[in-house]
Amino acid sequence: MSFLNLAFPAEAALPFAQTMMGMFVAYLRPALGLGALLTFVMIFKPLIMGLAQAAVLLVKPRKSLEQRILAHKFSGKMMLNRMANEYSMTQPNFAAELRNMAARD
Repeated sequence: MSFLNLAFPAEAALPFAQTMMGMFVAYLRPALGLGALLTFVMIFKPLIMGLAQAAVLLVKPRKSLEQRILAHKFSGKMMLNRMANEYSMTQPNFAAELRNMAARD
């Protein structure tokens, strides 16, 4: 330790302070970048969600109203047939009636 270290303690502490500031900035820089990215995403969230929905519709387009109605009717007929199969052993008349209902248009 020299005499100058005693005379100018701030200059002796300068390398340590520079090292500490460098470490602080090294940890702070990614946090600021992540904060900026999150802010950007929060501001443009409606735009990002709209683009995502458009991409989904591009890959899997929505069925038309007629297709959805037909699918609903078909699922109803399949449900009646399943019920008829369940009741076929215990109540054959009821099962036949369910099959007749499923066969109607």
